Amino acid sequence: MNSKNNELWKKIAYGTAFFAVFIAILLIVNYIQYSQLDPVNAKIIENLMQRLNEDPNNEALREEIRSIDLLSRKAYFTSQWQIRMGGYLLLAAVALFVIAMQILLSGKREVEYLEKDEAFFAQAKARKWLIFGGLSLVMLALISAFLSHKQLENTFVQNIANDSLPSDSLSAENNQVNENEELAAEELSDTLKNIDSLAIEQTPFPTAKEVAENYATFRGIGGNGVVYKKNVPTKWNGTSKQNILWKIKTPLQGYNSPIIWGDKLFVSGADETKREVYCFDRNTGKLLWTHQVKNVAGSPSSAPKVTADTGHAAPTLATDGRRVYAIFSNGDVVAVDMEGNRVWARNLGVMGNHYGHSSSLMLFQDKLIVQYDQKSEAKVMALNILTGKTVWSTPRKVKISWASPIVVSTGKQTEVILVADPYVASYNPYTGKENWKIDCIFGEVGPSAAYADGVVFATNEYANLSAIKLGETPEILWQSDEYMSDVPSPIATKDYLFLITSYGAVACYGSKDGKKLWEHEFSTGFYGSPVLVNNSIYLIDMKGNTHIFIASDKFNLIATNPLGENSTCTPAFADGRIYIRGKENLYCIGK
Repeated sequence: MNSKNNELWKKIAYGTAFFAVFIAILLIVNYIQYSQLDPVNAKIIENLMQRLNEDPNNEALREEIRSIDLLSRKAYFTSQWQIRMGGYLLLAAVALFVIAMQILLSGKREVEYLEKDEAFFAQAKARKWLIFGGLSLVMLALISAFLSHKQLENTFVQNIANDSLPSDSLSAENNQVNENEELAAEELSDTLKNIDSLAIEQTPFPTAKEVAENYATFRGIGGNGVVYKKNVPTKWNGTSKQNILWKIKTPLQGYNSPIIWGDKLFVSGADETKREVYCFDRNTGKLLWTHQVKNVAGSPSSAPKVTADTGHAAPTLATDGRRVYAIFSNGDVVAVDMEGNRVWARNLGVMGNHYGHSSSLMLFQDKLIVQYDQKSEAKVMALNILTGKTVWSTPRKVKISWASPIVVSTGKQTEVILVADPYVASYNPYTGKENWKIDCIFGEVGPSAAYADGVVFATNEYANLSAIKLGETPEILWQSDEYMSDVPSPIATKDYLFLITSYGAVACYGSKDGKKLWEHEFSTGFYGSPVLVNNSIYLIDMKGNTHIFIASDKFNLIATNPLGENSTCTPAFADGRIYIRGKENLYCIGK
């Protein structure tokens, strides 16, 4: 090695050594700071949440919590990135230093040169202590980086689980971290590696205002069937085109209901060979794009057998305004951006049931909730909305279910509530931990649960109707076996429960005492579920007639509006308009 090259490698060795020491010291100091400070504002948010619990209508306080929560997320992701980059730079510097020293010390000529000009490095004892000290500093720095990374993850996940304001205005959780939260923390780290833009990661899910302004999931916010919209039409006729703003045929058939975000409306369609997601302009009915779901890893070569009244695209989609999520009968789950481009796709396994999969997707913050109660295995899952990876998965000892999850605020916490033989169960949406379960249901469950004012309602044909009062120890408040449903989900208010049957009967009960207040028999049965809008219930029968009646202790029919074709779907609402999917067409209804 000539003297010029030797000088270059000496400079590289010195430079990388000093750089490694500098980075190592920064990582150690960083860990000491994180140990003493609150990097994600957990205590501040916790205090604000306590104030919000005392004053739940304080919108200014809610906005302050959301702002601090967003800053906390930015601080978390930035700090995690800095720690990882520091660790990578330290390892790179050490590796380059080792290479430079190996080159300098290799060969007789290089050793002689060092003995002449760098006696310190040539002394074996000095080199030994230098190497030992350097390695010790590097190891201490890497351990500090790992502990800082882990401490931040635990603090951030704990902060989300206990203190942060949910995007759909649901109350925050106050549960302990368990092993599923470790999976959630790992998922956060994996997400950072797979997402190119940090800005996307910082705001992965919509605000409460965005959720309220749109119609993002089956039966609205949380899937509970209560819609807060104004100026909703009560008169239309699909045959005479009265108040029909547009009508358009859907390319492939599906029994899922429309969802809406901004000016876009989404449905899906499928048959034995094709699975597609459609985006329509909700103002004009124009088909904006079609996404074909194909080439999904693990997807079966042939579609499973399904019945004609379920089909291959029964579950309703979900959207957060960033992506649209769909699931099909063969177990394919896909996320598509708002322009129709695939973000991720995976197969959960062929759905093992004899009708076909019909459980709709539900969203909670940055998690896609999937009720996967199948013959071979039953579980409820949360998938990361950015990557599709499993955040948590909780096994369930239940039989096949076609019901959909609901997500509701029950006062002290937010709960995912599921119904399947033999019980109604509640889960923590952050961790998947089971909160409680009540053994009160059996049979092939189709209706989802309903919730209002601290009471959960569940029913199924040939079983019963159960009202479960929540609290520290949930218990059955009352039961009835007179009217039950096998497909439509019930709907509840503070005072009343409305139960819909597939053969056409509708019954109203007192929600707290179970007293039957009235009953009415329609000439046509129902598969679609009711939606409560402005104290009126909108209910579509299988012939496409929408019956509108007042939610009160007396039956008061406002109107019956024909669509002109059969329908087994549930309506969607936005900006004074109603969107209904018939057997063949989509309809927009407005004044």
